[in-house]
Amino acid sequence: MARGPRTPGGSPPRILIIGGGYVGLNTAMRLQRRLRPGEAEITVLDSDSYMTYQPFLPEAAAGSLEPRHVVVPLRRVLSRCRILNGWVVRVDSARRSVEFRPHEGESYEIGYDILVVSPGSVSRILPIPGLADCGIGFKTVEEAIHLRNHVLGQLDLAASTRRADVRRRALTFVFVGAGFAGVEALAELEDMAGYACRRYYPGISREDMRWVLVEATGRILPEVGEEMGRWTLEQLRARGIDVRLNTRVDTAEHGDIVLSDGGRFPSDTLVWTAGVRPHPLMRATDLPVDDKDRLKVTPRLNVEGRDDVFSAGDCAAVPDLTRPGEYCAPNAQHAVRQARRLAANIIATLRGTPLADYRHAYAGSVASLGLHKGVAQIYGHKLRGPLAWFVHRTYHLSRVPTVNKKVRVLSDWTLALFFRREIVSFGAMSRPRAEFEFAARSTVHAGRLDGDLPPA
Repeated sequence: MARGPRTPGGSPPRILIIGGGYVGLNTAMRLQRRLRPGEAEITVLDSDSYMTYQPFLPEAAAGSLEPRHVVVPLRRVLSRCRILNGWVVRVDSARRSVEFRPHEGESYEIGYDILVVSPGSVSRILPIPGLADCGIGFKTVEEAIHLRNHVLGQLDLAASTRRADVRRRALTFVFVGAGFAGVEALAELEDMAGYACRRYYPGISREDMRWVLVEATGRILPEVGEEMGRWTLEQLRARGIDVRLNTRVDTAEHGDIVLSDGGRFPSDTLVWTAGVRPHPLMRATDLPVDDKDRLKVTPRLNVEGRDDVFSAGDCAAVPDLTRPGEYCAPNAQHAVRQARRLAANIIATLRGTPLADYRHAYAGSVASLGLHKGVAQIYGHKLRGPLAWFVHRTYHLSRVPTVNKKVRVLSDWTLALFFRREIVSFGAMSRPRAEFEFAARSTVHAGRLDGDLPPA
């Protein structure tokens, strides 16, 4: 692209960023800091008005962090950008435009001079009978809050019912996928539920609960290495967690979980963390994609054959220059670093200077296994237990965007040193109008309310 491209009429170049996640937010933040006033116009498109820092979702679900503190409001941190909320349904790079559909109203086209495609990924759902009806993912703060409320609600149900079958079903929690999301979510929630039973549910012991982790491969947490993965497996099993390797979920109809190893049990809790796939938007573009629906990009993070379109993160096949022939893993560590290089290359494109390749030095991986428990591999050093847990918190505190969020997260952790966990289930949050609807029905149908009781 020529130096300092201008749109017809002489207005500044238009930079359009699809997605406000790791790549989108960090790219926009860096651009608004480094671009000169009037050098370009930046617009960010996302269905939400905030970015979720996903590594903190397990702690938010377990009550260690306030959910509002794991999200970053886009309009607060991107003060020099235009924020539009809705969905991009089509990208036409030949015409340099995207079709944008707001939450309400008709779709319309938005033109651009430079495009950043970074909508991220969605859960990879397999065609398992019943999964779509009873499963829940663990990628958003809404899912984390729901899961916390649900687990505590199941404890309330088990403590209140006299039916043994209802109690067993309520106290069986199944997680599918033993990567970071699955292991951390299960470990944090099991730790929280154990604490809750010990202090507030005298009729339920930790042994009454059944926590099941199902993994299709032969190992867990491959990111931390084979040795530390084995250690983590031993720790989870020592806590009474039923870890099933080389096992798949065959069916989950009506909450009846059937496993490929012959296991079968009822459960009202099925958490699906078995991988992700690129956002479906990748199929609605005229841009080149690979067999996994990832955009084909060069080491400079521009889409192959397109000098004005860039991409990174989960939806892009970014060549790993440290391992020729392979691609960068779809994780937050890469996404944040790629965003810095991507922003620098956009600025270089605007100013007509050479672009640089994305090359990284692998720092390692960290995982939390509950309060004061963790596992880590940092620059080849293997850590476990409280030290790994401390490193996990320190690393992610340094990575969460904005000083505001860092202070709020640190405050939550500090308060937790002096006060007990909050153990309360806001079950009605998933149906906030349920109480009002009951009041309306009871007004119309005055009298005995058998079968039409208010929501619990």
